[in-house]
Amino acid sequence: MIEAEIPHLRRYARALLRDREAADDLVQDTMERAWRKRHLWRPHGRLRSWLFRVLYRLYLDGHPAPTRDRDKLIALDAIALDPRDRSASNHLQLHCRDVLAAMDRLSPEHRAILMLAALEQPSYRDGARMLGIRVGTFRSRLSRARQRLNELMQADEDKSALEEARG
Repeated sequence: MIEAEIPHLRRYARALLRDREAADDLVQDTMERAWRKRHLWRPHGRLRSWLFRVLYRLYLDGHPAPTRDRDKLIALDAIALDPRDRSASNHLQLHCRDVLAAMDRLSPEHRAILMLAALEQPSYRDGARMLGIRVGTFRSRLSRARQRLNELMQADEDKSALEEARG
């Protein structure tokens, strides 16, 4: 059962850290901790939620922020696009880079909840279970994370417009 959850954990860890090696280390640490703490999992509970909660807590407890090393970044061209539409592809890649740069400036908690919502698209109840928090807390944190990301993106746009006006 655990083996079936590894791709989901790996995708979430890679999105959080954007470094394949660090993400694989985080998943490995998650698997090790889950094995050591397997007696804490309730068979009537959802295994995926429990494993995500373990990964989330390990991430908050000290895994590094996303790397800025261009050689290790997960390629944005993994996004499925119609290769015939180059202008949309280039525009989307630039926008993705802007979003990733803004996400790098979010707190680990905000980055983690946004990535979980984007990648796994859980219900509020399932998302709360995955992070080991209450539903209201999940909704509130997700809302604040989205708001903060929008503020950062707007600040970046304003800064670019100002630089463009000067130059």
